[in-house]
Amino acid sequence: MTQGSPLRNPEKDDLLTPQNSVIAFIDYQPEQFSGVSSRPYHELLMNVVTLGKIARDFKLPTVLTTVGVQLGVNQGTAVELKSVLPYVEEIDRTTLNSWEDPQFLDAIQSTGKKKIIMAGLWTEVCVAFPTLDAINEGYEVYPVIDAIGGVTTEAHESAVQRMIQAGARPITTLQLACELQRDWARGHGNTLRTIMRSYFGDMRRISSSSEYRTSL
Repeated sequence: MTQGSPLRNPEKDDLLTPQNSVIAFIDYQPEQFSGVSSRPYHELLMNVVTLGKIARDFKLPTVLTTVGVQLGVNQGTAVELKSVLPYVEEIDRTTLNSWEDPQFLDAIQSTGKKKIIMAGLWTEVCVAFPTLDAINEGYEVYPVIDAIGGVTTEAHESAVQRMIQAGARPITTLQLACELQRDWARGHGNTLRTIMRSYFGDMRRISSSSEYRTSL
């Protein structure tokens, strides 16, 4: 059997591990998806669902929040994501900035993790605001760039630059999965293989569908 590399201390590792990080899913609601134009809908949804599978299968502490549901303004989390994370209770807010919501903040702080994997809609509001606040309070924040989107490409890119300038550390969906895995010989190696098979299969289907529509 192939010998895997020695496991570094997962609590103190500089890279992301399931033991040193928490992931936040913010406002992945139908109304929010409908306002995104910085990334094609099906591509964005694929990345978001993949991110949900990563959180579930690598057993990351997970915080899921919505806005305006109890006010009757918005629907809850999109069913495609919620079906992957049925065990995670939704925290509904009225605040645009989730960091200003006591329940959300308590959910993050109660994990004891100082690395936050941040994902949400829209980039310029629901991702940028809590990212900036969290960094200011000493957290390391990793926005998942291909699983977030803005109202316009300009809005998305400007928000990403603002977060980077404040100290955010951008990451992509597949990069995150590989960083959590780190070594194929580890016991959960099949977790990454399963995620990657699904991911690349979905990519091919989306690409084929786009090519078909373009040719019409």
